[in-house]
Amino acid sequence: MKKLRVAEEANYFDALAEETFFMILDCLDSNPLDKKSFSLVCKSWYAAESRHRRVLKPRRVDLLPTVLSRYPSVSRLDLSLCPRVTDACLATVALSLGSSLRSIDLSKSRSFTQVGLESLVTNCSSLVEIDLSNATELSDAAAATIGRAKNLERLSLTRCKMVTDMGLGCIAVGCPRLRALSLRWCLGVTDLAVGLVAVKCKEIRSLDISYVQVTGQCLQPILQLKNLQDLSLEGCRGIDDESLATIQQKCKSLVTLNLSNSRHVGYLGFSSLSRGAVHLRELILSHCGTVSHSLANSLQKFSRLQSLQLDGCRFSTYGLKVVANSCSSLRELSFSKCLGVTDEDLSLISEKNKDLQKLDITCCREITALSIDNISRSCPSLRSLKMESCSQVSREAFPLIGERCRFLEELDLTDNELDDEGLKAISRCRGLLALRIGLCLNIDDEGLTHIGMHCQNLQEIDLYRSVRISDKGVVAVAQGCPGLQMINLSYCEEITDSSLISLSKCSKMNTVEIRGCPQISSNGLSVIAAGCRQLFKLDVKKCFQINDAGMIPLACLSRNLREINLSYCSVTDMGLLTLASLSYLQNMTIVHVGGLTASGLAAALIACGGLTKVKLNLSFKSLLPKNLLEHMEARGCIVQWRDKPFQMVDPDPIKIWKLPAGVET
Repeated sequence: MKKLRVAEEANYFDALAEETFFMILDCLDSNPLDKKSFSLVCKSWYAAESRHRRVLKPRRVDLLPTVLSRYPSVSRLDLSLCPRVTDACLATVALSLGSSLRSIDLSKSRSFTQVGLESLVTNCSSLVEIDLSNATELSDAAAATIGRAKNLERLSLTRCKMVTDMGLGCIAVGCPRLRALSLRWCLGVTDLAVGLVAVKCKEIRSLDISYVQVTGQCLQPILQLKNLQDLSLEGCRGIDDESLATIQQKCKSLVTLNLSNSRHVGYLGFSSLSRGAVHLRELILSHCGTVSHSLANSLQKFSRLQSLQLDGCRFSTYGLKVVANSCSSLRELSFSKCLGVTDEDLSLISEKNKDLQKLDITCCREITALSIDNISRSCPSLRSLKMESCSQVSREAFPLIGERCRFLEELDLTDNELDDEGLKAISRCRGLLALRIGLCLNIDDEGLTHIGMHCQNLQEIDLYRSVRISDKGVVAVAQGCPGLQMINLSYCEEITDSSLISLSKCSKMNTVEIRGCPQISSNGLSVIAAGCRQLFKLDVKKCFQINDAGMIPLACLSRNLREINLSYCSVTDMGLLTLASLSYLQNMTIVHVGGLTASGLAAALIACGGLTKVKLNLSFKSLLPKNLLEHMEARGCIVQWRDKPFQMVDPDPIKIWKLPAGVET
């Protein structure tokens, strides 16, 4: 009997225009796995996804030729996850993408020279952005090559310490369209080249010369730039009052000015600068020593100032009161780790700036509940409040935050006297996205349950060492906050696998920190691996019951895992080798893992081809083959050795850890 041919069913998707596919893909940007699933439907969808992709962030350069052939329309290539990018790799990129490439990020990459950069500049004529941050070995020859990219608009040379005035001069002359330039920590650059940049690159809008060996001489041409909006002079020791006093230009376009760590700039220099920057909106004066009465008084010249950062500063007598009287339209204010901040000062500032949206009073240890009362009453529009370690604030103050500041999205109450009544009131902030309540020893499951019931948009929660928290509170948060992405339960010793089972329902979870939770086992870890497929950071240090059985599901299901800490766990050679199959794994800490041998560790390190950093116990240094360590260094992996004794006692709080049977010390 003859077999009848079954007519192929028509694929109706073939009739759809390509623009329709692109509109669908535009809606899938939030999760890269969705695009992968889209491309696997059929050949036409696979082709559409290939043509649609514009941004690419590969993790392995050995697969670069294959990936680039699939995505020929990529315009932005991010190689920051690839530590070893050679000249051959850059040549492949240049030949594959050609004029379609507009931006490339090499900020964490090494091993390339001016030869590879020349391939890019020669073949990628549309290149407008290059990030070469941390390329400490690049010299003036490489900078001269960059100077041939005529269309370049954004360039970062942060920490390119070997680039001198000669190389930067080539860039200034050859790239007149530059709009953003970072020379942060370019120690070989001086006034000569920076001044030339200001003269030749008239379109510059953002300039960062922090920690560069410049003086006030280069400020004259810089402040003549008509489009300059963002200027960072952080840590420029050569700029002082005398150099600023000679400036006469008015830089009306300047919006953001960073003078952090500029200890030689005082009232006279700052006043000279303030006369020109009349439209300034953001001013950063962190760690600038003492804010005097005169310096604070000069702030009134900035009538449009909306953001002021004074982190780590000291205030003279009445200094903060003068700041309050000088600034009355602030939206963002930061006094983190400042000395001399009092209730009276904060009360006056909050009354003057009723539209304040972000406030940072971290480690302001002199303020009390009175400050919180005045802030919450005067500034009901707060979106972000950070007040870690405000030790004098009593527990009665925290309910006021929840009752009055209903628009909060970020709240940091780490190391405070917060209790369940305070958490109950804070749960009224229905738009809360990030909540940090670590080291809050007075909260327990009752308060945390209210957060889970009412803060449904919560994405991050930090419960580090909040030791009265147990499974009940964590389950409430997991059930009520399905969009949770990050949780820190480190040293919450009452936590068991039940918490991980509930957290596995949060499919967007990417960071789980359960360090020092001795009741967690491989069973709970397996459930997390199965439910949280976007997991990329996992810390299970001192979870003694986690063993090889937990590594198998991680290796099979957590394909996006990039960072893991296995110190003090009960993993053996077999478990580590299983984990080594994760191609995206980049950062691994394995100190005091008693079940490891030198040969097993060596095999795992060879198999982990994508590692960029690994922390090992110093005892293995003499046991591992020297050529293995050289091989790891050659492929861009940094090995950090730790000579730490095995800790049977955790120092804070003091708790004797009981190891399960079979774990060696």
